[in-house]
Amino acid sequence: MPEKVNYNPDILSCLANLSSDEVFTPPEIANSMLDMLPQELFKSPDTKFLDPGCKSGVFLREIAKRLNEGLKDKIPDVEQRMDHIMKNQLFAIAITQITGLMSRRSVYCSKDASSRFSITRFENSDGNIRYRRIEHTWENGRCAICGASKDVQDRGEELESHAYEFIHMDKTTEKELKDMKFDVIIGNPPYQMEDGGAQASAIPIYNKFINQAKKLNPRYISMIVPSRWMTGGKGLDAFREEMIHSNNIYELHDFADSKDCFHGVDIKGGVCYFLIDNNYHGKCRCFRHSINGISDSYRSLCEKGNDIFIREPTLVSILFKVQSKKEQSLSSIVSARKPYALAAETMRNAKKYGLPEFSETAQPGGYRILGLGENQRRTWKFLPNNYPIPRRDSGLMKYKVFIAEAYGCGEIGEIPSTPVLSTPVLSKPGELCTETFLQIGPFDTQMEAENMLSYIRTKFFRALVGIKKQTQHTTQKVYQFVPMQDFSKPWTDKELYMKYGLSENEIEFIESNIKPMDIDGGADA
Repeated sequence: MPEKVNYNPDILSCLANLSSDEVFTPPEIANSMLDMLPQELFKSPDTKFLDPGCKSGVFLREIAKRLNEGLKDKIPDVEQRMDHIMKNQLFAIAITQITGLMSRRSVYCSKDASSRFSITRFENSDGNIRYRRIEHTWENGRCAICGASKDVQDRGEELESHAYEFIHMDKTTEKELKDMKFDVIIGNPPYQMEDGGAQASAIPIYNKFINQAKKLNPRYISMIVPSRWMTGGKGLDAFREEMIHSNNIYELHDFADSKDCFHGVDIKGGVCYFLIDNNYHGKCRCFRHSINGISDSYRSLCEKGNDIFIREPTLVSILFKVQSKKEQSLSSIVSARKPYALAAETMRNAKKYGLPEFSETAQPGGYRILGLGENQRRTWKFLPNNYPIPRRDSGLMKYKVFIAEAYGCGEIGEIPSTPVLSTPVLSKPGELCTETFLQIGPFDTQMEAENMLSYIRTKFFRALVGIKKQTQHTTQKVYQFVPMQDFSKPWTDKELYMKYGLSENEIEFIESNIKPMDIDGGADA
């Protein structure tokens, strides 16, 4: 009989996540973040730590382990040592009442820090892991602080308000926390809140946790958050500008696939964790974790002339070569959303928008329109020539290319051979589209439009799109780094590699990460 092996897993590695916006941090990730800190911090009885978005207590628990080991010489008695650590060095703000209970159970071994079961007896039941119910500040249907929708979150006292104390605190509380002089603020904050927009629209809030942490002026800040801020994200422009122009981010770990950090959790665009050292000024040690392994670089987060953080180091060198040509950006001929001001649903329910229904058959002298049908697949329908098209000055009577505004996940390296873009469609005079598609052009001749198609199909083109495309949305701005070409001729990857002087390593990077485009018509958007 084989010897029986007892498996005793860490309970904090087995927790089901609250949602994709409130994700429990696995112990191994918490420890990887703690490894970035100077380990001398765990040998000092004066170091103070704060987790401002505590969910399971994993950060405090792992910090306690390190302090317990590091303070053996200074506080030999284990009970005195643990009592000192728990009461004077570890602090947290729970995001909900239940996560407060869970965190106290993880750290104090009791949900009630004043009970006889707690490894350290506090005078209050919360100990240093507190939860205070906070209400949103409603203005015009949204919270003035976090942007939450009143319709969604104003649910009565019997349910959680999700008005997280750390970002909703008043000036008195902020001063109280600032006066505590934390050395390290570390954690995994909630990621976003529903803001009452269409189709479950949400606004990021993790940036608010980071900004609030900066106000408390600790020596170190470390948080794990979505990577979307690096190139886009709703309402994140000012936050991104501050982050990439900062020179006190000492170390950054960027994961193309969020499941490499959070098992079974798919966060589009991946996740990252970082270490801010307010006494450090210099370049950042960047680690890129992807299907191709881990690449590291030592660089500024903001490359000259760019307003984003370019996640793949190889793409930085490729982009420099492209930009050295000083060519016009292709984004100048890519439309904004709704090139003809027709909503996607117009294809299936035009009456909802006060318009006549589209026809299934061609109309004499009329137009043809591309959208998504009932089965969510590309469908052409027809309009009479007197149809009230809201916007007719978008090249309706010229040649152009239609390409889906939303497709796949984006981001090179997230999965092998990421497609990045859907199959483009050549559009002739008299053809238009719903907002499902963007328009590239217009062009005076069919040959120019066809040559544009040849350019889109190159791996080079889609690699440059992938710099800014981290989600399924492919807006006008993701084409910013794609250079304009002479469309009197078709283009191939070989010609483009030669034109921009790409090295063998750069060519191999593109070839191994971008698969050939499907040109069979691409029925799905």
